[in-house]
Amino acid sequence: MTSLYRNPSEVPKISPLVITQGTFDGVHLGHQKVLKHVVDLAREQHTQSLLITYHPHPRLVVEPNNRELRMLSSIEEKAEAVFALGIDYVLILPFTQEFSQLSPETFVANILVKQLNVHTIVIGYDHHFGIHRSGDFNTLIRLSKQFNFAVQEIPASTIDEIAVSSTRIRKALSNSSLYDANQLIGRPYQLTGTVIHGKQLGRTIGFPTANIHINDPYKLIPSFGVYAGICLVENKRFKMVCNIGVRPTVDGENISIEAHLFDFDKNIYGEHLTLFLVQYLRNEKKFDSIEALKSQILLDAQQAQNLVNLD
Repeated sequence: MTSLYRNPSEVPKISPLVITQGTFDGVHLGHQKVLKHVVDLAREQHTQSLLITYHPHPRLVVEPNNRELRMLSSIEEKAEAVFALGIDYVLILPFTQEFSQLSPETFVANILVKQLNVHTIVIGYDHHFGIHRSGDFNTLIRLSKQFNFAVQEIPASTIDEIAVSSTRIRKALSNSSLYDANQLIGRPYQLTGTVIHGKQLGRTIGFPTANIHINDPYKLIPSFGVYAGICLVENKRFKMVCNIGVRPTVDGENISIEAHLFDFDKNIYGEHLTLFLVQYLRNEKKFDSIEALKSQILLDAQQAQNLVNLD
């Protein structure tokens, strides 16, 4: 059974844990390699696996004036992807100024050992933790002898691959290269949000859309354009065509995310839904008339239906 916790004391004390920790933003293929190793190691030891991650992102706390930082996954999207890989527990620790002042020794003794009963910690050679990032791999080796737990190092090549992949994914999403981003993530890039009231212009031309407010303000929004994909709403999947942008033909000003769901006709205002972006179709453009826009939307819709497979 997989479970999500926000306090170390809540994690079941069934047996010692195999633990890894980090932001794991995007849970891309590099991350997945590490997490699958943690799962396999826990099974070999006949115990459970745990990911410790943080919310908000540590950089938002230690760099409060950073306005550029954007996440590849919300905390909920991250947990869902991690559980899909077989991790038993996810612990989301609130990253606060107070937490950032913990010494490495206090973190290990009070959280990893006392509250989580660590068996093995799997960590990168370049991992730093504790006040002023003063704890590192060697700190864990030293403390493991004191507290009797094992430490496994993630190879440097894997750590470097993770860093490079995260950068490439962000660049790809910002440059309309959705295919490249999805290849690195290992699944379609997703946006999670709530359906809000819009101007209902789509309904007037025969294409009603769900206007989506992205719940995480730091979520990376891909480049403007039209996308084919899948929408998950009320645990059901529907093909969709989605526009991200400012709707220049109707003199839009604010960025909006609008999705037209095929074979769907239901009032879903206020509903929580997830968009999976499968393929980038074209960039956003301003048409000479509403009729020209409608003609292009018809072509977009046909292309999206042909490209997307729900199986």
